[in-house]
Amino acid sequence: MVKQLNSAQPTADQPAPHLTPIGEALAQILSGISPVAGSERVALADALHRVLLNTEAAAVDVPGFANSAMDGYALDSRALVGGQTRFRISQRIQAGRIGSTLEPGTAARIFTGAPIPAGADAVVMQENCSVQGDEISVLQIVRSGENVRCAGSDVLRDSVLFEAGHRLRAPDIGVLAGVGVVMVEVRRPLRVALLTTGDELVRPGQRLQQGQIYNSNFYMLHALLQGLGHEIVDCGIVADSLAATEQALRSAAADVDCIISSGGVSAGEEDHVRVALEKIGELALWKLAIKPGKPFAFGRVEGKPFFGLPGNPVSAFVNFTLIVRPCLERMSGALVSPGPQWVLAADFELPISGIRQEYLRVRCHPGSDGESVLRLAGSQSSGVLSSVSHADGLAVIPPFTAVGKGDRLKFIPLSEIVGQV
Repeated sequence: MVKQLNSAQPTADQPAPHLTPIGEALAQILSGISPVAGSERVALADALHRVLLNTEAAAVDVPGFANSAMDGYALDSRALVGGQTRFRISQRIQAGRIGSTLEPGTAARIFTGAPIPAGADAVVMQENCSVQGDEISVLQIVRSGENVRCAGSDVLRDSVLFEAGHRLRAPDIGVLAGVGVVMVEVRRPLRVALLTTGDELVRPGQRLQQGQIYNSNFYMLHALLQGLGHEIVDCGIVADSLAATEQALRSAAADVDCIISSGGVSAGEEDHVRVALEKIGELALWKLAIKPGKPFAFGRVEGKPFFGLPGNPVSAFVNFTLIVRPCLERMSGALVSPGPQWVLAADFELPISGIRQEYLRVRCHPGSDGESVLRLAGSQSSGVLSSVSHADGLAVIPPFTAVGKGDRLKFIPLSEIVGQV
């Protein structure tokens, strides 16, 4: 197990007074957030990533009739029990066709998905039959119901498919199509104002001048928001001045549901977001007891929730996935759940951590015993975004904890915290 320092220093539950534990911060923010009003009816083909307004139930059974699970021969299995192994092929049934009642002692050539004819209760795989002219010899006995997909074996009529608040994924769209759904009532997407701060930032496509960097945070956050189906209002790059920051926040608050910024939330002389927020709005929370991602701010501008992320790209990513995403889900009316957390062995060593809970970018690799182990995905600097691209997830290191090889750590797969197809 991981080794925690036995000390009078602040613990995971009692960090330094000016740092808020992530669980406490998330609970505080969520307590003041409600789903936005409004819904719309959209075609099923356009419903990917949308949040259901109502519970969806099945209007029909799926499949609607007993059908063959494979290509073969439909017959009455009782004849096999009685010792019969040779059957005359009396009919041929393709998918989409209805066969006639099976004559006693005969078999029907049948194909995958075709309805099982009356009088048959099983299908023999074609590989387990020998065909001679218009007869077959059954080489392997089947039992009643074998290789038959019964009516309603996938979905039963009137059963609940998805609860209200479910965010639709690609398989869900297929399930709804399978019961004949054409349109769905979904909550309207959030309108999210997205801005980045920093005189050093330029958009890709522009020529870099000395001291400038490309604005990776905007595109990363834009992509994360797109994956959740939100509408994004591009508020551009904000200059490093208090006046520009105040103006940008006021403008961003118009006709949106919330505001997300990156950069300018630390305590430096050119970090103006927190000061501007206190001046024109409300600062409810500042600084988290996590690494990376400590300089995080939450508040309101003209009543709209504001999430201030750090400028370092990994910190912005961690804050978004662990804090902002659950809040946006609540605002969207989506069901908020913590998601799965695995426990896997570390294949690395680390000295005792500090007062903040750490989130390391790691990859899963096969271990010597067949169980996956966690390895660091490159540099753990908060400025190295490529480490996130190379990672499978985040390993959680509690405060004042040393990690040795073989220690078991909580692992949060990125597939769960950045959205799913």
